[in-house]
Amino acid sequence: MNKTSMGSWVESANEPDCDFPIENLPFGQFRLESGLHGQKHIGVAIGSQILNLSAVHALVEMPIELHDAVHLLSMGEMNGYMSLPSTIHCRFREWLMSLLERGSKFQAQLQTALVEQSAVTMELPCFIHDYTDFYASINHATTVGKMLRPTDPLAANYKWVPVGYHGRASSLRPSGVPIQRPIGQTRAGEGKPPHFQATRRLDFELELGIFIGKGNAIESTIPIAEAEEHFFGMCLLNDWSARDIQGWEAQPLGPFLGKNFATTISPWIVTREALEPFRVAWNRHPQDPQPLEYLNDARNREHGGIEIHLEVQIETQKMRDENQPPYTFTSSEFSDAAYWTVAQLIAHHASNGCNLSAGDLMGTGTLSGSKPENAGSLLELSNGGKNPITLPNGELRSFVEDGDQITMKAYCQMLNAVRIGFGECSNRIKPAPTPRN
Repeated sequence: MNKTSMGSWVESANEPDCDFPIENLPFGQFRLESGLHGQKHIGVAIGSQILNLSAVHALVEMPIELHDAVHLLSMGEMNGYMSLPSTIHCRFREWLMSLLERGSKFQAQLQTALVEQSAVTMELPCFIHDYTDFYASINHATTVGKMLRPTDPLAANYKWVPVGYHGRASSLRPSGVPIQRPIGQTRAGEGKPPHFQATRRLDFELELGIFIGKGNAIESTIPIAEAEEHFFGMCLLNDWSARDIQGWEAQPLGPFLGKNFATTISPWIVTREALEPFRVAWNRHPQDPQPLEYLNDARNREHGGIEIHLEVQIETQKMRDENQPPYTFTSSEFSDAAYWTVAQLIAHHASNGCNLSAGDLMGTGTLSGSKPENAGSLLELSNGGKNPITLPNGELRSFVEDGDQITMKAYCQMLNAVRIGFGECSNRIKPAPTPRN
């Protein structure tokens, strides 16, 4: 049985299966539709509303030890807040919960600091200095590997090293922004020059994003036992992929233009503290090699995993025209899909002295479950386009078409814990531009 929420005086936060009960309080940045000269504000989601942290400091008295944190947030310095020690993050969370809990003496003062989520435009939740995408699902790596190397799908390094590539932070987009179909080089027939055309194999990739809080100095490392102290929180992430462009360009240096045209994330950072009740043990299969010492830690083995349920929906133009509900393509679960934990990804990223900064984003890689129907991309679900998926209205999909709306959702739900959600990562595909000579 799920634990009952402590409850909030913001009544929408108490509704069943609410993504944003008082036990969540994720951070995001928003602009008011009315303008304020385009000024960004930092807030936390509570039910269907946002508590505007730019206004809170003027309405209630704050604890002395939180003065710097509240000042940073009121000034719109999300990255500065993320870089503070985790002890401050925990204390600030406790204070917010005391402000918003049912029966709080601060209700009257804070009513004016609430904004309806439907009345704002959500932005990226912080300034993202850098973006790295990992390849942390062994199920995804094996399935895709079989398409390329049927008898030897996994590279020799896969079970030893968290594989990743450096992405493009400049093309990260928030949920809700339309995604333009990219143009690029694609393979032609044997002996013929490649085409330069709009991708015909546009795909989604179901991922989670990991935000760094406290950074590390260049030439220093982050020991696995300390990695969680650098983990601020998570979001949903869709690593859009043009599979035909990717397939032609990827040798020998890996992903490039087939990936970096767009990556979208959900607007809310669900904090590490909110995720703590959903921790699970992390285990390796007995026949698999155990991690090298710098990636191995007793605490990480005991509860380095996080149980997060994920799903992807599609809404085609025909569905919208005929008032049909979206169709759920696939679903998976993070702790089942991921071969490496958050702490291991962070420790490995810094293991060569790479400096991480507050606001850096790491993608987990496509989170495919152990069953074929739990794959996290259309490349897998349609077997490389060979077996198109039939939607309930009879439409077929091998890859994403123009007008399709792809929506990713996630939530945490366990016995003796209050369900929390991530909101949505949702984007519609618009046609490619006309190629220019």
